[in-house]
Amino acid sequence: MDVHREVHETAAAIDAMETRGAAAIADAAARALRSQARTSDADTPEAFRAELRAAARTLFETRPTAVSLPNALRYVLHGADGQTVAALRESVETTVAEFCARLEHAQADLGEVGANRLRDGDVVMTHCHSTDALACVEAAVDQGKELRAIVKETRPRNQGHITAEALSELGVPVTLIVDSAARHYLNDVDHVLVGADSIAADGSVINKIGTSGLAVNARDRGTPIMVAAQTLKLHPATLTGHTVDIETRDVTEVIDEATRASIGAPDVVNPAFDVTPPRYVDAIVTERGQFPPESIVTLMRELFGEGTTRPWEEP
Repeated sequence: MDVHREVHETAAAIDAMETRGAAAIADAAARALRSQARTSDADTPEAFRAELRAAARTLFETRPTAVSLPNALRYVLHGADGQTVAALRESVETTVAEFCARLEHAQADLGEVGANRLRDGDVVMTHCHSTDALACVEAAVDQGKELRAIVKETRPRNQGHITAEALSELGVPVTLIVDSAARHYLNDVDHVLVGADSIAADGSVINKIGTSGLAVNARDRGTPIMVAAQTLKLHPATLTGHTVDIETRDVTEVIDEATRASIGAPDVVNPAFDVTPPRYVDAIVTERGQFPPESIVTLMRELFGEGTTRPWEEP
């Protein structure tokens, strides 16, 4: 099955985390499917759909935890409708344009909702890098609020450095700390503000490894924790009992092989995400409003119904 070069390039960029962030991943995946549709030389609708499914599978296999990816694929494939190749190609064009337009506005709308929880003079603590979380801070700054940030570096890939740079560009004073120093500084923090890679039907938050420990410490300190997440990150498969796969990444992100050998060649594991139970989360902020984690299932059913499909699989 011919899969377009751009699909392979997009999949490689997602897998290597050159394309990161749920919205960016979803946008890239949708555009890659559009490229597949544009360049397809399929001569029957069945062959065209098969090519789209093959392209979607290539993209899906890159990041099992980032639910925005399958949600994007699902949206485009369900929107592909028509009795001819030309009609199918046009429907993919229209669907991708609609999807990307929704993505473009969703983050700004989410930011406005999240900014309402932040007060002038607040100190926020962040973990990893989330453009949704940054949107809340940016909207608050645009409202004239002065904020400060304590940014965890977020090992092993140090995505906190990206957050520190982005906050500095917004004019927010930043203090960068090592991950293990978080509890020491929580008494100085008004809000813990994180993103999410996936959110389960029971309100559990799947995010960068270390989020759950931060949330437990924040609850112990009485510091509210706010999760900023577009509805694209809701995991509809969890409505029907499926669990969320936790991605394990290459151990060389943690330690290089020479150093590992020099300290006795210990086993090394590198889970990318962990699960924060809903009892440790005060609010989930989306472009559709603010929700307590226990009620997120209502929103999920409204958006996705009672279950989900995997349209990239062979019929």
